[in-house]
Amino acid sequence: MSETTDSDVNNHERYDFTGVNKAEFGYAGAGSEEDFSKYLLDRMRQLESRNSMLKEQCDQMESEKRFVESQKLKYEREVRRLQSEIDRLKTVPLVVATIMDVISNDKILVRSSTGPQFMVNVSQYIDDDSLVPGTKVALNQQTLAIVDVIPATEDPTVSAMEVVEAQDVDFNDVGGLDEQIQELIESVELPLLKPDSFARIGISPPKGVLLYGEPGTGKTLLAKAVAHRTQATFVRVVGSELIQKYIGDGAKLVRDLFDMARKKSPSILFIDELDAIASRRLNDTNGADREVQRTLMQLLAEMDGFDSRGEIRIIAATNRLDVLDPAILRPGRFDRVVYVPMPDEEARANILKIHSRYMNLGEDVDFKKLARMTETASGADLNAIAMEAGMLAVRFDKESIGMQDFLESTRKVMSKLESKQEELPTGMFG
Repeated sequence: MSETTDSDVNNHERYDFTGVNKAEFGYAGAGSEEDFSKYLLDRMRQLESRNSMLKEQCDQMESEKRFVESQKLKYEREVRRLQSEIDRLKTVPLVVATIMDVISNDKILVRSSTGPQFMVNVSQYIDDDSLVPGTKVALNQQTLAIVDVIPATEDPTVSAMEVVEAQDVDFNDVGGLDEQIQELIESVELPLLKPDSFARIGISPPKGVLLYGEPGTGKTLLAKAVAHRTQATFVRVVGSELIQKYIGDGAKLVRDLFDMARKKSPSILFIDELDAIASRRLNDTNGADREVQRTLMQLLAEMDGFDSRGEIRIIAATNRLDVLDPAILRPGRFDRVVYVPMPDEEARANILKIHSRYMNLGEDVDFKKLARMTETASGADLNAIAMEAGMLAVRFDKESIGMQDFLESTRKVMSKLESKQEELPTGMFG
């Protein structure tokens, strides 16, 4: 038992314990009243300490209760979110259809993606102005009612054909093709930059230009230069990309390609390797050839059919003019057919200067002599000669590229060219 302090004695003086039953408080001693009062004070302190401890435990339990309730709310929200996601995934899929005709405000004729046509109702939450023929809509699988309008999107395959980055090739980078450059400027640039000139004279500008010639003569390079010089949208497609696996997909790709060109007009459509899609139609064809012919017929209709082509200029390139279908060569589709020849001696010298203008050349380099040694070389071959000469200078750690390096690279490239040279059909390139 602790000793009694002065405050305890003072507290004791305020209480009168006379006549109190000591047994009720668990006091079994035989001491005096003073001993009993000390016992009671100690007991009171013990009960107050116990009370304080119970209050702390109660506060702690209240805090834990609030934490548990907050966690409960958090998990309930998570359960509701997951249940909502499960319900969403369990919803019945919608049928995609295309509006064929609008009969009335609540009756629409649609063709489903599976083929058959239906007369369906429309949800009251859909704007009537958005329901026009050709619009894609979503149908409820059970009632076939229109429940949503699918926004129009471009085919990513078609969108990827647009050349977004500016080309770094100009007509100054093309050597020996001054006449071909002039024809391209008149057929493509002037109709876009100076349309008033054609209106003043009273003629329609050429609709398309076909570039043909041997491989490596600069046909694609000319198209890149046109893309660099004009602010029009430039769309590039390779003929083989228009050939699709399933029936109708190739024709649809052609339609989407021209639709994108119309929306972003004025535009220039460059079709490289045209012979892959526009070869001559024959009677003896298999299923694959018939699908290519369907795609070709769609291309012919888009180039010069019933509907106006708008501000779309077409440039095409091919190595095989002799295999093209006559329908695509007629005026109205390609008004100008431009032959891109192999470079002559003067052109070869200019091309070598263009390809080596950023190189550190020695004073003994003679481009005229190199031009005489490369009689059968194309522009691509001359580029390879300049590149190989630079590689030889790098191999021997030289400060500049000398004439000897060009002679070695010329012998190397021309020997490979002569060994791989094949006899071409007569009349292929004019």
